[in-house]
Amino acid sequence: MKIKSTLLILVALLTSGITFAQDGWNWPSDPAEEAKAREYNAAYFDYMKAEQFVEATKPLNWLLVNVPDLNESIYIQGVTVYKGAADKTEDAVQKRVYQDSVMAIYDKRGELYNNAVKWIETKGYYGYLFYRGDKAKIPGVIADFEKAVELKGAINYQFVPAYFDLVEKNYTLNKAYSPEQVLTIYDKSNKLLDAAGATGKDVSGSKATLETLLVKMKLIDCDFIENTMGPKLAADPTNEELAEQIFTYSLQYKCISTKAFLAALEFKDSKNPTYKTSQVRGMLYMSANDFEKAEPVFEKALTLAATDKEKAEVQMELAKIYARGGKKSAARTAAREAAGLDSELVSSAYGLIGDLYMSSYNDCRGGESRAKDYSVFIAAYNAYQRAGDSKGMGSARSRFPSKEELFTEGFQVGSTLSTGCWVGETVTLSTRD
Repeated sequence: MKIKSTLLILVALLTSGITFAQDGWNWPSDPAEEAKAREYNAAYFDYMKAEQFVEATKPLNWLLVNVPDLNESIYIQGVTVYKGAADKTEDAVQKRVYQDSVMAIYDKRGELYNNAVKWIETKGYYGYLFYRGDKAKIPGVIADFEKAVELKGAINYQFVPAYFDLVEKNYTLNKAYSPEQVLTIYDKSNKLLDAAGATGKDVSGSKATLETLLVKMKLIDCDFIENTMGPKLAADPTNEELAEQIFTYSLQYKCISTKAFLAALEFKDSKNPTYKTSQVRGMLYMSANDFEKAEPVFEKALTLAATDKEKAEVQMELAKIYARGGKKSAARTAAREAAGLDSELVSSAYGLIGDLYMSSYNDCRGGESRAKDYSVFIAAYNAYQRAGDSKGMGSARSRFPSKEELFTEGFQVGSTLSTGCWVGETVTLSTRD
């Protein structure tokens, strides 16, 4: 043992000119203590390099206790030593001692050097590895992660799932948060991942983990959104963060029929309208038969539409609104616009036009000529034909004039006639018989 100690002293002396004479080393003023500190410093370092971590703890511990301000390196390397010792130790009690030492080394380093920004998130991750099953220690580890975000503005995106896993455990084991607080933390965690994703990192797996943990907590359903979150937004209608949460979760959990979702959507669409927010808002108004509200919202959506398909969808909804409001000419114009922009809407657009014509008999009937009065049904038939609506065609044909009526009025099958009125179509006369 004496030979080994002598060799260690020699190594310490040989390396002192290179390593230990640097600025920041505070060797004891007593020569004997200095020699011992140099010996133990070299000893733990050699053990560490040889991955003899348990052996390295003994000289390192002496340094930490007797010369705690020797140099920051004993804390930097100390984490490696005690983490390595914990990994190599099978005894659970001793393993926990070494793990606790890792955390204590970080804390002491923070006291002496006041540079937690350099290492606080790593401490948090080690805390997660060591203590994620220890309900008493979980809150302290969460605090380390949150301190890292406070100091740095972010943490390594790969640590975010670990952080939220601890939040889930703290909620489940310690009842530490309200559901609303968990949702706020979840949103902030996703924003950390979004920021990393914006730099090219693949955060899809991390986001999936967060979602799995949130589902595991069984916090959110439609009743929670409507009866817990909804009243809070009603009491604070300018709360943008809450409105965004309700909007996001309502879509995620398919709760778009709630009043809370509509309130959040109205807030979002009024503040930062997009084609989708205006479109969905308008459709919700329509489903509630509130066409007066729906009309200006869809008109706004039309200005926000970026593609022909989007414009066609809005024109079709406007056509329905105009039709319900008795604006038949405007409804037809919008329906034709929809059909012209998107071939997939031809059927529904001309089906609506056929319905408009069928409902116009009383509006357009002059009472002087049955052929002319019934011509709107021929126009309706033509519209239904373009729509591919055989049922509509049959209904319209049943209202055509009869052969006798045409003959009596001096008309012939195959001749043309203007419907007049707002319909304004020129049709080829045909009969129902």
